[in-house]
Amino acid sequence: MSQSKVYLRGFIQVPMDRIEAVRAALPEHISLTRAEPGCLSFDVFEDAEIPGRFNVSEVFENRAAFDAHQARTKQSPWAKATRNIPRSYDISTD
Repeated sequence: MSQSKVYLRGFIQVPMDRIEAVRAALPEHISLTRAEPGCLSFDVFEDAEIPGRFNVSEVFENRAAFDAHQARTKQSPWAKATRNIPRSYDISTD
């Protein structure tokens, strides 16, 4: 298995009628993700210029850690709050 770091960068474009639910779920999502084994950095923040856009930047130490993160979040309050909201992500490795 590759030991390359996994980088995810992009954004989630939240409809204004769902923004409060996303904001409410975000602190726990960030806290739980940063505590995961293999999470090197994790930031999600509202764009200062584009309403409803949350910029995302993640770095995991390897594909296994990234995949474990993806699996954990599938049933999380964050997944529920952001279900079916468009995302634009670029995932790469080094």
